[in-house]
Amino acid sequence: MEKLQSLRGMVDLLPEQTALWQQVEAVAREQFRRAGVQEIRTPILEVTELFCRGIGEATDVVGKEMYTFLDRGERSCTLRPEGTASVVRAAIQHGLLSQGAQRLWYGGPMFRYERPQAGRQREFHQIGLEFLGFADARSDVEAISIAWDLLTQLGIEGLVLELNTLGSASDRACYREQLVAFLQTHRDQLDPDSQDRLERNPLRILDSKNPATQEMLAGAPTLADALSEESRERFEQVKRALRALEIPFSLNPRLVRGLDYYSHTAFEITSNQLGAQATVCGGGRYDGLVEQLGGPSTPAVGWALGMERLVLLLSKLDASQPAAPDLYLVNRGLVAEAEALVLARRFRLAGMAVELDSSGSAFGKQFKRADRSGAAWAAVLGEEEVERGVVRLKSLRSEQPEQEFSLADEQAVITYLRT
Repeated sequence: MEKLQSLRGMVDLLPEQTALWQQVEAVAREQFRRAGVQEIRTPILEVTELFCRGIGEATDVVGKEMYTFLDRGERSCTLRPEGTASVVRAAIQHGLLSQGAQRLWYGGPMFRYERPQAGRQREFHQIGLEFLGFADARSDVEAISIAWDLLTQLGIEGLVLELNTLGSASDRACYREQLVAFLQTHRDQLDPDSQDRLERNPLRILDSKNPATQEMLAGAPTLADALSEESRERFEQVKRALRALEIPFSLNPRLVRGLDYYSHTAFEITSNQLGAQATVCGGGRYDGLVEQLGGPSTPAVGWALGMERLVLLLSKLDASQPAAPDLYLVNRGLVAEAEALVLARRFRLAGMAVELDSSGSAFGKQFKRADRSGAAWAAVLGEEEVERGVVRLKSLRSEQPEQEFSLADEQAVITYLRT
């Protein structure tokens, strides 16, 4: 029989790998709590039209990368390739926007049919933030600062904030005309992907990784030249606020986000520890998306960070191990094993992390496992201890003498361990 394996680009997270994931999630939750950002959870599966309308049919995501199929009701369904469109759909559907501006965050798996590589799989995970109903330039900066502080608290090194403005919709329309006119005169110098994007999504050509295309683009018009005075002033406000927060940034006039709904502020946070795939967080303003998806005209800004790349970075910095239990419960004998199950539960209900040895093997082997667990103490329960109504407490990391406590008084054990 053929051995069953996961699909290419769909990766199992084994117990020894989840410690870093939990660390990232815990730090993110705490950062969002401090900033008054509430969690929202949306389905993994959505109607395909949501992403066609929200992301843009001319994008690579919709055109090449989505997992789309017909369900039994002949509805076209898609595994979500990103989180923003789903959050906006949920906010519209449930009337959240009528309740005032929303500060939301999400986390979970996304799916894109791409070539798997280090830090990016076909099933990948994101944590994202969405501010819906915020128009002021300060909200752009607050969103960026939450991401920056999250990454800094995690200990990510070599961080660089790259910043650009995409201007208003009218600015972009004006610039698009200028850019297309320039690119048409240099069409034969474009790589095949860029030639394909020329008609569908010309701004994405600016983000081409082809060296020859990038060299040719050195003479292309810039979006900065097409900005209105209002858009220029708005971008200046963003830069002034970032300087006030002492968040360093570098301007990148070639930075464009890959989705159609972005406008004004666009940014990426990169790390020099990741090589070519350097981006760990990206986002920007998307004032037209809510209306595009059937809601009221609503300003918005947000970002998403990639969990796989963060974990890859953290694994280089710190080979974190799962947290050790407070107590390892060694036990042997029918009566003792039954009593140990009860005792372990009582300790856990009292707030302790307890690993119960269920092997039934000799005490010597159990003590070896207790030592490997990282626990500082072992509670020992054999037939003799049960008969006397006691549990022995043995230090695994010091020469402290053994202690005995009544089986009926787990609180005395807890008090002893915490002093």
